[in-house]
Amino acid sequence: MSLDPRLLEILACPQDKGPLVYREAENVLVNERKGIAYRIDENVPVLLADEAMEWPNDSQGEN
Repeated sequence: MSLDPRLLEILACPQDKGPLVYREAENVLVNERKGIAYRIDENVPVLLADEAMEWPNDSQGEN
């Protein structure tokens, strides 16, 4: 199940207050700037800085 698009519009990373990218297949919200992701448990984003996990930066090596 995907997150409500209206919710995605207002969510921000608790660390840098920037936008997050929803990765539906992995069920996470990704901050590509910081290379971290937040899990989503039962359709509830867990936006706690201490719960963030490392995430590979997809844009590395691109110009």
